[in-house]
Amino acid sequence: MNLQIINGPNLNLLGIREPNVYGSLTFEAYFQQLQEKYKEIQLHYCQNNSEGALLDKIHEVGFTHNGIILNAGAYTHTSIALADAIKAITTPVIEVHISNTMARELFRHHSYISPVAKGIITGFGLQSYDLAIQSFLTS
Repeated sequence: MNLQIINGPNLNLLGIREPNVYGSLTFEAYFQQLQEKYKEIQLHYCQNNSEGALLDKIHEVGFTHNGIILNAGAYTHTSIALADAIKAITTPVIEVHISNTMARELFRHHSYISPVAKGIITGFGLQSYDLAIQSFLTS
């Protein structure tokens, strides 16, 4: 199995950004834990603050990988382009969020990604990514 994790804007600041919301672990450290736990899976990770780079990555892996785990960050609530890219590919996408977006500011309650995603996992901290991996393993 070949899975791609894609993180959007400001997720490069995990570990130092609002630790009361996002925790104190960097994503790189967490990704190493995932690789250790799921040795039988080819896990790939990228993070970018640019919407265009995220689109390019979705296009690059969207016909060859078994799944994409996408935390589009703030682009979740603004990017029709990301939604269109997900509709255009054949690889299923699971939308993840570290925090419970429905318990936060009102603008975070709308997602352009959700209607085109296979599923949504939100509010379980970094474990949201682990849950997404498990969903691909059992489907």
